[in-house]
Amino acid sequence: MSIWWSLHLRREAASVPLARRLLIGTMETAGVDPDISYDLSVALSEACANAVEHGGDRARGGPGSEAYRVTAYLDGEKCRIEVADAGPGFPGATAGRSRPPIRPAHTDAEHGRGLCLIQELADHVHIGNKPGRGGAVVSFDKVLKWREGAAPMMAV
Repeated sequence: MSIWWSLHLRREAASVPLARRLLIGTMETAGVDPDISYDLSVALSEACANAVEHGGDRARGGPGSEAYRVTAYLDGEKCRIEVADAGPGFPGATAGRSRPPIRPAHTDAEHGRGLCLIQELADHVHIGNKPGRGGAVVSFDKVLKWREGAAPMMAV
C-alpha cells in the first residue's frame, strides 16, 4: 500500500499544525512507529514554518506568493516529504541545484535552526530552488519503522 497526499496552504501560522496533524494521522493509520512519526512531524513543522515566514514575495503579487505546497509520500519502507513555496528561494542556489551547506545557528540565536533540525531528523535532505518561476523546495525522507504488531506497508 502507498499513501500520497498534497496540500496547497495559505502562508499563515495556522497552516503549520494542520499539516503536522495530517501527517501524524496518516502515519498512525499506516502503523508507523510513533518516534519516527514525531521526528518527521517536527521536521515538517520546521519546513512549513520557513515557508510561512520566508516563502512569499508580495512585490511579485498574485495568489501564488501567498501559498505554499506540502506533499507527503509513504511508500513501502520510506516517507518522503516536500515543502515548496513561491518566495525568493535560497541565496547561493540555482534552480534545481542544492544550496551551499547550512551553517548551524549560534546557541543563543532565536532563528536559523529549522534547516539544521530537519537535517538531524531526516535520513536524506535536499534544499534548493524550484526551476522556472522561483521559490524554495525543501524535501526530506526517512526510512520507516513500524509499531509493534503493525504490518509494514508494501509497495503496490
